[in-house]
Amino acid sequence: MKLQIVADLCQGHGRCYDLAPALFGEDEEGYGKVLADGEVPLGNERDARRAELNCPEHAIRLTEET
Repeated sequence: MKLQIVADLCQGHGRCYDLAPALFGEDEEGYGKVLADGEVPLGNERDARRAELNCPEHAIRLTEET
């Protein structure tokens, strides 16, 4: 799984980094950012999905990689 935030959609609500602090952080302006390279470590899939589903702007993209 890989995470991405669509910057044009993010409004800085901060739910992503509140729900999944191991996967998301905030930039210098308070907007969400994906940590590291966006790869979701094993065991963090549930947090990634929860953050995606709870983003009010639907700015988080979660893709399955094969």
